[in-house]
Amino acid sequence: MFAYFKREFLSFFKSPVGYVAFALFSFLSGFLFVSNFSSGAVSITTEVISLRSFFVIIIPIVTMGLFAEDKKRGTDIIYYTSPVSLLKVVLGKFLAAFCLFIILFINVVVHMIITKAYGGLIDYGVLGSVIIYFVLAALFISIGVLASAITDNQIVSAILSFVMIMIVQLLPTIGSFVANVLTSFLSLFSSVDSSSAVRIQNNIVNAFKWLDPFSRTDSFRYGIFSPVAVVFCISFAAFFIFLTYRVLEKKRWTQS
Repeated sequence: MFAYFKREFLSFFKSPVGYVAFALFSFLSGFLFVSNFSSGAVSITTEVISLRSFFVIIIPIVTMGLFAEDKKRGTDIIYYTSPVSLLKVVLGKFLAAFCLFIILFINVVVHMIITKAYGGLIDYGVLGSVIIYFVLAALFISIGVLASAITDNQIVSAILSFVMIMIVQLLPTIGSFVANVLTSFLSLFSSVDSSSAVRIQNNIVNAFKWLDPFSRTDSFRYGIFSPVAVVFCISFAAFFIFLTYRVLEKKRWTQS
């Protein structure tokens, strides 16, 4: 597993991917920090929380070539012929992308140092936002890894990753839309009273909200830690990693 991790991690800096991701992350984090700093209300928590919204852009760039590029070159045959488990291959590539995000976060650490030097406050809210930042990064990276394993085209992989991450980020909006459509449909039937329709609508909204990792982890920004939310995100990350493994395993057996 370490060999695949090392190979993939170093490849980020042997190609433009790592530098593009670092430049983009530096620009976004720097822009957010300067905007807060110039307004006189520096908040690292706000910066970190805002950076989560840009996962939909950065993660597809980082993960698009993890498996797709090997498939395109035909070097993916190494996965199926080497004695290393396919699960370890997936974990190695996942950890490589995750470690790249740790390096990207150095920008925010520098901003923390500057904030502290100017008398700013680094409280539990900052700690909570950092924790959930990396937990959500792990979740969305696992989605990007799955997207890369599905196709042999990096552009298609990036688009798939973008769409899947966007859907996850828009779960509350999608839930409200589905609930409104269903409520409007049920209103056509006279047998469904208004109170029942409202109850159904609320249940649908709550179901989508239950699946939304942002809603589950929002309390971290206030220094309120919830182990359940962390376990929820890690469990879904493990689920997508397992799906990636099954995709590769299926290809192994169809080729043999």
